[in-house]
Amino acid sequence: MKRSPASRGVGASGRVPEPQPLRRAELSRVESVYTDVDGTLTTGHKLRSQTIRALESLSEAGLRVVLVSGRPAGWGEAWARTLPVDGVIVENGGLFFVRGASGALRRVYAEAPAERVENRKRLRSEVLRVLKQVPGARLSSDSVYTEVDLAIDYNEEVRLGDAAAGRIEALLRARGVTAVRSSVHVNCWIGRFDKLSMARRFARVAWGESLSPESGRCVYAGDSFNDAPMFQAFALSVGVANVRGVLDRIDAPPAFITRAAEGRGFEELARAILAQRGRRPANRSDL
Repeated sequence: MKRSPASRGVGASGRVPEPQPLRRAELSRVESVYTDVDGTLTTGHKLRSQTIRALESLSEAGLRVVLVSGRPAGWGEAWARTLPVDGVIVENGGLFFVRGASGALRRVYAEAPAERVENRKRLRSEVLRVLKQVPGARLSSDSVYTEVDLAIDYNEEVRLGDAAAGRIEALLRARGVTAVRSSVHVNCWIGRFDKLSMARRFARVAWGESLSPESGRCVYAGDSFNDAPMFQAFALSVGVANVRGVLDRIDAPPAFITRAAEGRGFEELARAILAQRGRRPANRSDL
């Protein structure tokens, strides 16, 4: 089940290891499900009722579910308060939301307050500089709800295409800014964090345990470039079928892939986990 480090990314030949069909994954020991949102839970940019039911079914079976997204803090707080999940990591690891022992929602940042202020100021300056160099580039409409990172829209309300998105990434990286694409935005930040580092911190803070992505007790589901750190670390990394669109360019591919795309792919994963754990839904409409 565990892949060797050499097999997880694109080799010197440029060949990408082909993800295995989900049916080959050993999911019977899974206790925690970490999942991206856009293009992984959403279908056509919407959350289907069946996908929310899949989250509910996992929770009802005693599994812990954590959303891991590039979306803003404002979205993350709403998800943490309204969806059947145990926590929400947002802004590509900039912060997370989790309920404390009292039930109150906690907000935990990757950086200290002074560092956040300094990095945010520089980030805004660098991003605005790059926006002027790429025709049509603009901040995403939801960047107003961010606290740590910023997002440049290339595939949500505008259609800049892959070439423009790649140029935005290159320009930002040349300025010392971390930049990586989701299925809709180029997310950018200054700071030493990503989805994986914050998932490790989340496990320590929320559950008092170390994240063991190689153990077979946790699974990660995603679909795009900014999921690569999680795909590389998790032995049980699962790409929903639309990840095929980036497999030839992603730094690390998932170990397994679903037959269905987007939210339906996540529903397929949830069914597989529950079936292997002995809690098979009475029928497909239950999930």
